[in-house]
Amino acid sequence: MFLGTHSPRLDEKGRIILPAKFREELASGLVLTRGQERCIYVFSEKEFARVHEQMREAPISSKQARDYIRVFLSGASDEVPDKQGRVTIPPALREYAGLGRELAVIGAGSRAEIWDAQAWTEYLAEKETAFSETDDPIPGIL
Repeated sequence: MFLGTHSPRLDEKGRIILPAKFREELASGLVLTRGQERCIYVFSEKEFARVHEQMREAPISSKQARDYIRVFLSGASDEVPDKQGRVTIPPALREYAGLGRELAVIGAGSRAEIWDAQAWTEYLAEKETAFSETDDPIPGIL
């Protein structure tokens, strides 16, 4: 499970050092792809296979499903971290997420997310009030 917030930097070669807590889960390989809200989703190979299998169950007749799958999979890149735990973020994904040098890598349970640090700060500031004021039941949360 991916948890917490980490603040790595993007180096001049477009690489990020994965948070130490995430390295074991991602050591054998990972998949980077477009996430919602202009972040990058980071899946272990095993979790990505599970997500892909769920996508395969979507009806091909659903335009919404086809559109989502196209955007999600066409941006995907499988990577293997080097011995120092670094992974290269492809230029197209860096551009999609608007990544600068300062990043926020957050744990989101079954995946991690890579955000531009400023974008994450703004997102969190916007969502924290709604989070605090939530009184409707959230599926899966008591």
